[in-house]
Amino acid sequence: MKRIIIFAICLLALVGSAIATPVTEEQASSVTVYAYDSFLGEWGAGESIAKAFEEKTGIKVNLVGCNGASELVQRIAYEGKDCPADIALGISDSMLVDTSLFASDLDAFSGYDIDQGCLIPFDWGVFAFEADTQKIQSMPKSLEDLAKPEYKGKFILIDPRTSSVGLGLLLWTIDAFGPDGYLSWWRSVKDNALTIADSWSSAYGLFTEGEAPLVITYTTSPVYHVMWEDTTRYQALEFTNGHIKTTEYCAILKSSRNRANAELFVQFLLNEGQESLAVANTMFPVNETVELPPAFDYALRPSRIVSFDRQKIVDNLDKWIADWEKIW
Repeated sequence: MKRIIIFAICLLALVGSAIATPVTEEQASSVTVYAYDSFLGEWGAGESIAKAFEEKTGIKVNLVGCNGASELVQRIAYEGKDCPADIALGISDSMLVDTSLFASDLDAFSGYDIDQGCLIPFDWGVFAFEADTQKIQSMPKSLEDLAKPEYKGKFILIDPRTSSVGLGLLLWTIDAFGPDGYLSWWRSVKDNALTIADSWSSAYGLFTEGEAPLVITYTTSPVYHVMWEDTTRYQALEFTNGHIKTTEYCAILKSSRNRANAELFVQFLLNEGQESLAVANTMFPVNETVELPPAFDYALRPSRIVSFDRQKIVDNLDKWIADWEKIW
């Protein structure tokens, strides 16, 4: 009987250790970040920020690309509590996310405008159409103008199901024309658009390759060309419809086994990493103390900027997307 009891105790101990899965020494000195691919790309801020963080703290950063922001959110939801990431980086304010997967005890970030109690902002931008002024002279002045015959085949759209920029355009049209009128706009431009890309990278690549002189992007996108190509040929266009603001967030996963490291990385991102992030993403930093390069003076600041109500997105997005799919 004594042997049975001892065996049972040992078995329970083994089961308990398997459930707890102790953190290895290597894991304890690292942090894993899920991010959209452009953050990790050749021109992204990921590698430089990771290197600077590692040099400062000795903590290794494991960067994991998840294609676009939508795929990142879907992957985290699919992996759930078993997700190996400590941080999710690149969630936009237009996305529906399972907030139960993210840590909400964020006292260390109380100075920032935390969204839904768990999403920490790191940069922001404004959606706009951008023009290649060497390829087009007569500029559209509104969303309605894009339905005119003169713009047939001259602009590139992005799928709202796979891209935060595409979703931003969808919300922009809903703000401009209302939930009962936005579909009419999409019908009116369907035959005019050159194509509808699956990601911002694909769309912007086609644009810079000269496939079309107009593309949906951000007001800050021309800054990139000023900084790295010394040209002002690319210009964001102000539309009479107003423009939608978008904010990008990161979040610490509730299942993170390196919580202290994750907090240190996010703090670094919001301080030392802000200028690198703003330059690489060509977005505005949330840390207003950051001094930006003069090239940011070329970023359009529309006279009317609006933020889309998140609760409306939560309540209606599935229907809006489903109705949009019937057209496209």
